[in-house]
Parts: sequence; C-alpha cells; structure tokens
Amino acid sequence: FFFPLHIPQKRSRGQVLFDKVCEHLNLLEKDYFGLTYRDTENQKNWLDPAKEIKKQIRMVALPCRYYLCLQLRDDIVSGRLPCSFVTLALLGSYTVQSELGDYDPDEYGSDYVSEFRFAPNHTKELEDKVIELHKSHRGMTPAEAEMHFLENAKKLSMYGVDLHHAKRFLLAEEIGKLNSSRKISFVSSLVAHYDTT
Repeated sequence: FFFPLHIPQKRSRGQVLFDKVCEHLNLLEKDYFGLTYRDTENQKNWLDPAKEIKKQIRMVALPCRYYLCLQLRDDIVSGRLPCSFVTLALLGSYTVQSELGDYDPDEYGSDYVSEFRFAPNHTKELEDKVIELHKSHRGMTPAEAEMHFLENAKKLSMYGVDLHHAKRFLLAEEIGKLNSSRKISFVSSLVAHYDTT
C-alpha cells in the first residue's frame, strides 16, 4: 500500500518503520505481522526490526505507486490475489487509463485492451467490460488512475496476505487418536507435532 511516511532519524531501525505502518493501519496485534521487501535480485526478505533500515533496504527515489500497481497486477494475473469479475474489470479499466490515457475511438480499435492481461482466466467478456469502464475515465490522469486502482485493490480480502506453508499441530486430545505407527514428539504440554514418516 502507499501512504506518506516520515522516519524521524537517519539511523532508524526496522522497528521504527514497522511501528509507523502498524500505527497507520491501526494494527494492535503486531506479533502476527512483519514487513517484507524485495532486494536487487528480486528476492523477498523480512525487514529485521533490530537493524538499521538503510542497511537492509537500498533506498532509491522511484515512483513507488506505479511499482506497487505493477506488483498488484502481477499478483492478480498470477492468481495470488483473487478478485471478482466486477473488480477485475474495474482494476483493468484503471490500468488501461494509467497506461494509455483517455479512450479515443479514432485511435483505438475494438480490441485495444487485448495486449493487457487482467486475470488468470482472461476472457473477451472481461475485455469488453474493461473497455466500457475505461470510456468513463475520461480526463483522469495516470496518477489518479493508479490511486483509484490502489484504493480498490486494498479492499480485496487477500490484499496484503502472503500465505506460507505450515505444519499441522495437534491438541493433546487428538494425540490419543493417533495410531502407534506415527512418531510423536511433544512441543509443549498441550501441543504435539507428529511425523508420519
């Protein structure tokens, strides 16, 4: 997401940035969350709260809003960020407005949006709806289109969610139901991890 942020000290640690983000989002249960960033090799890394931000993230002046839109578009097209047909069409129309500007019937044919990918299952019906909505964005600047894109994308239920694989843990009552062919190791008095190997 995009919001103005002021880091008070030049040598601020990751915790300062994390606290600012949590404050902006009114997030109370901080223990369940963290911040990630992509390095120059496009590898995802967790921001270490104990280290200086500038030593972890190479700060460059880039149009962040644009790159955030690109990342979200990629997440949508790949299926990592699911959304409804209506939302796909709306976000697609803002993408087209941002990239091509106002609809011009003399310049564009009936398939001018076919060069874009809007969804994992891209259809002609979706393209038609994107064109219909794009026509209504006349006069909207690329920056405004990107802001509208972000405002709508952040309402998606999976926005900001990054799923990770996890092992299943059992409650003490479930342990008794396991057959003897499984190895059981206790993690605590209430929870056990089991291995079927």
